[in-house]
Amino acid sequence: MNGTLKRVAVACLVMFGLLLVNVNYLQVVKAEELREDNRNFRRFFERYENQRGRIIAGNEVIAESVDTKGDIRFERRYRNGRLYAHVIGFFAPESERGIEAARNKLLDGTSADLVVRRAVDLLTNKPTRGADIELTIDPRAQRAAYESLRRAGRKGAVVALDPKTGAIKAMVSLPTYDPNELAVPNKGKVAQAYNKLDADKDQPLLNRAIETTYAPGSTYKVVTTAALLSEDDTVGPQTMVDAPQVLPLPGTTVGLPNYAGAACGSGRVTLQFALEKSCNTPFAKIGMQLGYEKMKEQAARFGIGEPLQIPLNVATSSIGKKEDDAALAMASIGQRSVQMTPLQMAMVAAAVANDGTVMKPYLVDKVVSPDGDTLEETEPDELSEAMSPDAARKLRQMMVSVVAQGTATAAQIPGVTVGGKTGTAETSDNAPPHAWFIGFAPAENPKVAVCVFVQSGAAGDRATGGGTAAPVAREVMQAVLRR
Repeated sequence: MNGTLKRVAVACLVMFGLLLVNVNYLQVVKAEELREDNRNFRRFFERYENQRGRIIAGNEVIAESVDTKGDIRFERRYRNGRLYAHVIGFFAPESERGIEAARNKLLDGTSADLVVRRAVDLLTNKPTRGADIELTIDPRAQRAAYESLRRAGRKGAVVALDPKTGAIKAMVSLPTYDPNELAVPNKGKVAQAYNKLDADKDQPLLNRAIETTYAPGSTYKVVTTAALLSEDDTVGPQTMVDAPQVLPLPGTTVGLPNYAGAACGSGRVTLQFALEKSCNTPFAKIGMQLGYEKMKEQAARFGIGEPLQIPLNVATSSIGKKEDDAALAMASIGQRSVQMTPLQMAMVAAAVANDGTVMKPYLVDKVVSPDGDTLEETEPDELSEAMSPDAARKLRQMMVSVVAQGTATAAQIPGVTVGGKTGTAETSDNAPPHAWFIGFAPAENPKVAVCVFVQSGAAGDRATGGGTAAPVAREVMQAVLRR
């Protein structure tokens, strides 16, 4: 009998031991997997128990959580959602995007910076409240960018910066979407809405301002000009440069013509004239003369090739790998392997405007606790020195001439001195070009730098930087300067 009891006791101890092992395995090893499991409805309801903080642009609340008093306690709502979609993103049943993702812990109140606030809410039996995020976005500039880009074409992006601080005043990408459709607390409806957007050939979920890169065309001649000015401080706007009608490309049987086969002068022109008329051959030759390493070094001084967060992740721009001189000639006019985000090209314009200093771009101005205390406040930060103040002054003068009497006259603002550069970038064979413009205003004391990108085919087969993108930039710059 005693032997039987012992065996039963041992069996019970073994089973209790296995139970304890299993409990610890579930709580420690499998806890995260179980918490993230789509079938875990407790987690689903927990996502809506906290009152997420507001997202604010200017004096406008563009995202907030509304108390429903029901099982789904707080629902996320977006005002003018299509206007701000690619900045704020969305808060969905199982994921976040945009600022909603980048500042999620502050918005939902779980950040360590809000531990005291959480303790107070727990003691008073109130829902946890998150911090408010105040953006740098200027609602007037954002709307001007959205409306004018929509008129110019269906696909593209606009970025406007304060060149002295790096604050992003506008960031628009088209086509857009309504984040409210992805914020409803219903997994089935959200999945259906998301899948429809994801399958759309026009890619409305893609933030064209920062998430992918494109050939910048002749706007990149600003970088090539900066490289020349940095290499030789005796060079200026009136320096004469070679401008053949067709430039032979080394190692090939073809030549590089100017846009539309134009003569672009009589073989020798001033550097300012070459930029005004966006001649291809002078800048292609300058790039080859400087060489790949110096062109790469100049690009790096603008921040090109460096990873960047604003706090949204930004695709890395690049001039491509070292190839032959023919490839370098094409890269020097913004073709071949050169690929830029619109944000990066806005940074190029901002650096010229800001005496050669590149400021780190940012979207979040302040983070404010539910009690009104400032938890974070962004201080402007220098990213790099693209060129000397003297070189920047010369380049500004030339870009002002581009708008005054060159390819960018459509960017002119009455009573304001505007500087800029157009770009019409070839894409694949027989595909319409991209249309670009970068610029700043007022040139004497720049308050805004802007990049406008209209994607291939969005504005028709004959889209150009001067005719399509420059008018959009004018509207955005005017909106900022009216404040």
